[in-house]
Amino acid sequence: MLPHDIQAAAMAMLHHRTARLRDGDPVAEPLVTTSTFRLGDQPPPDAIYGRYGTPNVEACEARLGHLEGAPCTLFAAGMGAIAGVMLAALKSGDRVVLPSDGYFHSRVVAGDILAPFGVEAVEVPTREMAEADLAGAALVLIETPSNPGLDLLDIEALAARAHAAGARLAVDNTFCTGLLQRPLDLGADIVVAADTKAAGGHSDLILGHAATRDEALTERLRAVRKFAGMIPGPFEAWMLSRSLETLELRMERMCANAAALADALAGAGVAVRWPGRPDHPDHALAARQMRAPGLVLGADFGGRAAADRFIEGAGILAATSFGGTHTSADRRARWGDAVPEGFLRLSAGIEPTAPLLEAARRGLAAL
Repeated sequence: MLPHDIQAAAMAMLHHRTARLRDGDPVAEPLVTTSTFRLGDQPPPDAIYGRYGTPNVEACEARLGHLEGAPCTLFAAGMGAIAGVMLAALKSGDRVVLPSDGYFHSRVVAGDILAPFGVEAVEVPTREMAEADLAGAALVLIETPSNPGLDLLDIEALAARAHAAGARLAVDNTFCTGLLQRPLDLGADIVVAADTKAAGGHSDLILGHAATRDEALTERLRAVRKFAGMIPGPFEAWMLSRSLETLELRMERMCANAAALADALAGAGVAVRWPGRPDHPDHALAARQMRAPGLVLGADFGGRAAADRFIEGAGILAATSFGGTHTSADRRARWGDAVPEGFLRLSAGIEPTAPLLEAARRGLAAL
């Protein structure tokens, strides 16, 4: 069960609209598809021009604000949020430290796109980040758990080290969402997430957000989004608002299914990596820092052929995203990640647990 403060946040997110309804108002969030508005003398920021903001974007940001405990800025993709944070927080001559074993596209933005403008990118393996030299850094970007290796970092300790070095700490919280982990409460300056994954949860939209309690940085993020054209359309924001109402229910089932899959695979001799298992090297940190071990697990089947046989035998969806309603598997070595050829990143869906485990047993039998 979620702790009281997160239950309250989930309740506020669910009833963000219904708590404000007047008689005759529609219960569902109206979809406002417009690029222009009739202007008065002092128009509100979300009623000037669609690239500045729209009612659906504003409503979605308000729901996400309950989830993160901070003002949110919605972007057209998770990578839009990460790029937006880098553009807002870095300038020529600055150094950004980020994981060498994390999401590849983050490294591309820092190391390829921003490098010609004088930004230095320093890549450090997640397991070495806690002791990394942060001197001279302006921004430290981490993933915890890391993608796809599922290594953890102590956010509170790293935030203290980053601040002592004069850097901001940004945490990619996509694996957890604000329901399972709230980096800002642990001292981070910025949280980013790809809402394409569990927050959206239905494999039908591309979105992301950044949240911070630094008012000036929020204004900077909004300016970057506005002038770089990184705002999502009203329909995508409307879809995410709808999906957020069921996030708590979906996360509860997905985390339960992840635990069941981890136990079933480990019991069959598969090398499993999931923060909820006592054999995970960061199990104690996960218990302290996360409210549940999450919906994503790693499993090494010893080789590419065996991993493929498991996917086919189990009838599990092969897909490169995660956090959707369907349990899915992605053999990450194909994308160049530093993992064994037989390593699968498994994302637990919302299927009933018993038939999901039966499917896993069929996959194991195919080995």
